[in-house]
Amino acid sequence: MPLPLIALFLAAFGIGTAEFVIAGLLPEVSVDLGVSIPTAGFLITAYAIGVAVGGPIVTLLTSRYSRRNTILALIAVFTIGQALCAIAPNYPMLMAARLLVSIGHGAFFGVAAIVATRLVAPEKAGSAVSMLLAGITVANILGVPGGTAIGNALGWRATFWAVGLLGLLSLLAIMLLLPADKPEATHERTSLSAQFKVLGRPVILLSFAIIIVAMIGQFAVFTYIAPYLITVTNVPQNLVPWLLLLFGVGSTIGVLVGGRLADWKLMPSLIGMLLALTVVYAAMALSSYHAIAMGICILLWSGLSFGFGAPVQTRILRASADAPNLASPLIPTAFNLGIALGASIGAAALDHGWGYVSLAWIGSAVSLAAAVIAVVSWNFETPAKPQAECEAV
Repeated sequence: MPLPLIALFLAAFGIGTAEFVIAGLLPEVSVDLGVSIPTAGFLITAYAIGVAVGGPIVTLLTSRYSRRNTILALIAVFTIGQALCAIAPNYPMLMAARLLVSIGHGAFFGVAAIVATRLVAPEKAGSAVSMLLAGITVANILGVPGGTAIGNALGWRATFWAVGLLGLLSLLAIMLLLPADKPEATHERTSLSAQFKVLGRPVILLSFAIIIVAMIGQFAVFTYIAPYLITVTNVPQNLVPWLLLLFGVGSTIGVLVGGRLADWKLMPSLIGMLLALTVVYAAMALSSYHAIAMGICILLWSGLSFGFGAPVQTRILRASADAPNLASPLIPTAFNLGIALGASIGAAALDHGWGYVSLAWIGSAVSLAAAVIAVVSWNFETPAKPQAECEAV
């Protein structure tokens, strides 16, 4: 694997850790800043909105510049943002710092995916993108539980300093390993109207809907998983990082298996995983007071939640193969819109006094809805066209 890809992987690992580690720190953040846990949960909602909205805009604005320099600038902003999070004196300042980081996050993956595919031979472009995305799943295995453990031992601010150090290391690695490039002339813009026409295809619109609805379920639960486990399952706080580690293991397995299933039987696999998620969320709700059963549910939940992503993304890319340059960057936007909605819906449920167990039931309901959308959208399938080079997922 080329060394520049390893540098991009390290950056993706740090960014993935920054996005998700806050879920394990919500109790400490809420106490220290004097806000409720549902209010603290909006730190995840706002971050997702920043990725979904700010990322594509920044990517568009920086399209005329050297991609290497753009990546360096984005990682520098990310690193500074972590320091601002660490020293934030109150909730609004922490929210502002998180928003700053999130905008760079969205743009990084848009630009880095293009760079990754051009560092290798065309037939290995998929592996290059997978290497980049692996940074997110590894973040769930090592970064999130590790950051949560640091926060539990040294305070939540220490976690942001540690993630900032990751950002600095990745910045140095990219400076040393990523080859220089030249700004490209404007290209692939004359067919913008065609790109929008592609977005209007039912199979693409419904696939985006599947992503958004499924992610609502995942993040209605994941946003509040730490207080859920502590207050309902009675898991000691120092054991929460280990259960988050289990989530990371499941997510990595899910990514690998989901990719193989997408190559085998795409739609049956997608629908099957969404229906399985419906059952797993229900089992989680019924097992909320049993730590071992919850651990099993977390493993299955994480695997399925990350596993469905490969089939649905592959479906969008195939359906937009003749004009992928607008549909492809909107995939992470759909994911993060679902994340924002999920965190918000979870907060609303808690504010209304429904309790943490209700979050798992919400996950079950929306997963069933996503499966129904997938079945309906299957009727709009068209013969697959030769897939263009995947620039971003």
